[in-house]
Amino acid sequence: MGFSGSPMVVLHIAPEASSRAAQTIAGIRERGYEPRRVRTLAEALDEFQAAPPDVVLLDAVPFGDEGLEVLGRLRAEWPEVPVVVLSTACEVGTVVRAIKAGAADFLAQPLTVEELELALRNVTEKRELQSEVRRLRHQLRTAAGADPEGGIFFAHSEAMRRVKTLIDQVADTDATVLIEGESGVGKGLVAQALHAHSARRDQPLVRVNCAALPTELLESELFGYERGAFTGAHRRKPGKFEFAHGGTLVLDEVGEIPLSLQAKLLHVLQDGAFARLGGAQDVRVDVRVIAATNRDLERAAAEGLFRQDLYYRLNVVKIPVPPLRERQEEIPVLAEYFLRKYAVQYRRPVQPLTPATLALMLEYPWPGNVRELENLVRRMVLLRQEGFVKAELARGVERAPQRVLDMPRPLPRIDADGGKPPSLRDLARTAAQETERALIEEALVKTRWNRREAAKILRISYRALRYKIQAYGLGNRAPNGNQRDMGA
Repeated sequence: MGFSGSPMVVLHIAPEASSRAAQTIAGIRERGYEPRRVRTLAEALDEFQAAPPDVVLLDAVPFGDEGLEVLGRLRAEWPEVPVVVLSTACEVGTVVRAIKAGAADFLAQPLTVEELELALRNVTEKRELQSEVRRLRHQLRTAAGADPEGGIFFAHSEAMRRVKTLIDQVADTDATVLIEGESGVGKGLVAQALHAHSARRDQPLVRVNCAALPTELLESELFGYERGAFTGAHRRKPGKFEFAHGGTLVLDEVGEIPLSLQAKLLHVLQDGAFARLGGAQDVRVDVRVIAATNRDLERAAAEGLFRQDLYYRLNVVKIPVPPLRERQEEIPVLAEYFLRKYAVQYRRPVQPLTPATLALMLEYPWPGNVRELENLVRRMVLLRQEGFVKAELARGVERAPQRVLDMPRPLPRIDADGGKPPSLRDLARTAAQETERALIEEALVKTRWNRREAAKILRISYRALRYKIQAYGLGNRAPNGNQRDMGA
């Protein structure tokens, strides 16, 4: 059947005298198909101009090379219409050329009605799958108010619409941009959108993960090397800056670049020139740099862990990407998108999320952000066990406040000038207060600032919680100053 529910139109291109499949093709009419036959290539093109068929059957032998030219033209002008080549067993070379030219399948003659129907079903199922993939990609690109490159990522929360506004303001400039955010929030999509909306969109977009390579390899990866620069350097190798010439270079996890290499990066950002490893001459490049990090670079620079001059050079424009837990309205939309995406990819039926699972998704803190959400939905599609995913989410919701205790904390350091270090008692008291404050804030956020519910989670009295909220200055952190006493 056709896509609209009407009989599937099968166009058979073959001269009357040479068709070996005419009788078989006529036989599929009884099985719900509408076969049509044309004798000349001109008639076939007229049929396409009037209304493209669902499938084309092309006799390869009578038309020879001319038939392959028609195949190429059909694929160029109507790529969504599959073409099946009919051939005798001795024309294997013609069939191979036809497949390379874009034929969806080939059938050896003579063939039965059953063989023909099976082939038609296979090519149309493949067409439907490709159509669904295109539809999902189009949905990702053009969801209401969405960015063409970021799709639904920018469309469904006020926080990400603010990010989109920043992108629009600076994309078509050469300003260096620093993208900050936790792992998995979508910093890569922000960088991609910046490039896609810039004047450099038709030039290379090159990415480097600065945390994935040791210092020596990272330097040669960024700047390249000359022949003989080190053992094994048998030829000159250009670096990523040269590959990105005229385009954009994304430095992912830029905070992991060693201090010894940061000076060279600063030089290239300021002067647009660098020397390859082992080279004596400067190489000049025109590259727009976008840096991304999940670290607090301002703090790292203040502590001497990152060059301050490089930080200021990277931080011309800062785009902070909020974590997924701060833009919960995106969760149902993203989950639905990933559900359909992986149902198509793994050929699984689309099973909508139950209200119970969606409710748990909205409560879950998503420490891995959008990447974690995507992987969780992928597991659900593959395993076809929503209950397993619900249990995983429930455990995450239950231990949400404990995450604060699991977070690594910087160790206190004795001043280099020999100043008196803090006592262990003072350190213990300060650490306890910081942990207590963080746990209270976590509980308040989880209960949407319902103080009675938060007190139950923390296992303290309501009066004690009120005192601690005041002591830690948390009262002014409630949304719009709204703190509720009664549970919902």
